[in-house]
Amino acid sequence: MSTTQSERLRELLEPLVSSQGLDLEEIAVDSVGRKRVLRVVVDSDTGADLDRIADVSRALSARLDESDAMGEGEYTLEVGTPGAERPLTQHRHYVRATGRLVAFQLTDGGELVARIEQVDDDGVDVEVPGAKGRRPTARRLAFAGIAKARVQVEFNPKKSNKDRKDSKEAEEA
Repeated sequence: MSTTQSERLRELLEPLVSSQGLDLEEIAVDSVGRKRVLRVVVDSDTGADLDRIADVSRALSARLDESDAMGEGEYTLEVGTPGAERPLTQHRHYVRATGRLVAFQLTDGGELVARIEQVDDDGVDVEVPGAKGRRPTARRLAFAGIAKARVQVEFNPKKSNKDRKDSKEAEEA
């Protein structure tokens, strides 16, 4: 049996979010003055546009109104996506970040900024950018060796090897 409000909310809302084709990434209840704010973060492999966010927000609001999960008193519901510099905490997050530049903190204390090229069940293959005109190098990172990982914002992202291959195949077709 769930003991915390966040766990009860997750049990109530996760099936509804899943039915909308999204993953429930995070739930947080914060107090802002006398009001409470329920923040729900959703995402999917294809992303979540404003229409999908609005649809799931209406569905969550209706479900919350039917239940007593938020208790008495006013609250505000905020539904959004993880944002540009999202932390990678689950396998699906790494898959969604394929082609993106990521800052890794390694369990051995090292740090690395690299582009995710491929993800499998055991870890990630990354491309480490070359310094001062040197060629990029390939490296394998096991999930067990990653303490933290966070997507980096890029204003002019470089195409990954996968993107270059997909573009070439599209041109040849």
